[in-house]
Amino acid sequence: MNATVLGAGSWGTALAILLARNGIEVALVGRDEDEMRSMAASRENVRYLPGFAIPQNVRYCALSEVPEQAELWVVAVPAGAVRAMLPHVRGEAALVALASKGIDPTQALLMHELLATHPTTKSARVAALSGPNLAVEIVRGIPTAAVAASPDLDVADRVRAAFSGPTFRVYVSRDLVGVELAGALKNVLAIAAGVSDGLGFGDNSKGALLARGLYEMTKLGLAMGAKLETFMGIAGVGDLFATANSRLSRNYRVGYALGQGQSLHNALDEVGQVAEGVATSECVGVLARRHGVEMPVFEAIELVIRGRIRPLEGVSRLMERLPKEEAILVGPESHLEHRLDVS
Repeated sequence: MNATVLGAGSWGTALAILLARNGIEVALVGRDEDEMRSMAASRENVRYLPGFAIPQNVRYCALSEVPEQAELWVVAVPAGAVRAMLPHVRGEAALVALASKGIDPTQALLMHELLATHPTTKSARVAALSGPNLAVEIVRGIPTAAVAASPDLDVADRVRAAFSGPTFRVYVSRDLVGVELAGALKNVLAIAAGVSDGLGFGDNSKGALLARGLYEMTKLGLAMGAKLETFMGIAGVGDLFATANSRLSRNYRVGYALGQGQSLHNALDEVGQVAEGVATSECVGVLARRHGVEMPVFEAIELVIRGRIRPLEGVSRLMERLPKEEAILVGPESHLEHRLDVS
């Protein structure tokens, strides 16, 4: 098998290494030609994933050198760059693994929805790949898991087979919408967790924040046709816990800097890479309005990220909301709520 990975940042490089370790011939595509030449010479991604040797069965390509065909295309660029990458995905009914954990910022589309609008990818066989997958831990060989999701389980299984290995277990799911949405929205909650820690709040605060945030993103998912169990699994809770509690997470680090009083510009400069949750936070509001879902936690986070309110004011807004019974979603494919008297 051969694969082309679009995106040579830390995530794309980690996925290329993972595929190469499974004996797959990989073309790793990056936008910066000088950087790609440097990586080819050193066999290392010094900028984004330093200290890890890249296997010999990974070759480096600039955008002008993207292969004409691939048995597997892996999209691993930031969500805002996916649209520009789609013309490079070639082949009738191409097999595409979507590893970009974000939402298209121009139309608030999930990644598979965006692919369906483009002439080169509208007939692609698509699966989303998502889970608690911090790039550095993957290349270190630390065990983890992911979910390959597609309405067509044969497509999901082909992606599973390509990526599965001794330390990377891949499950399959039909819930493409849920897996994509969970992977995108947990980045916003990771920023919120970082803000909470940056403010010096304790684990109680962060636990409550993440629980309510998980409820809101699950509620949006159900309104969009996703499955409840997806948000309780590897692609939901699993990814959220990893991203919201790790200093390896770019989104957490951006949030922490905001909580410490830094501007968004300075926080992003300090991280040095794209933090998907920043752009996703605005898209969530669009989706919430589109589907008639109230999401006060996400709304407050977005205001903090944009600098419209201070972090402490965001917390105050959430705490000052009228107290009510806690609502917990129950039952697969259901909008029913089980209410607990928490007075």
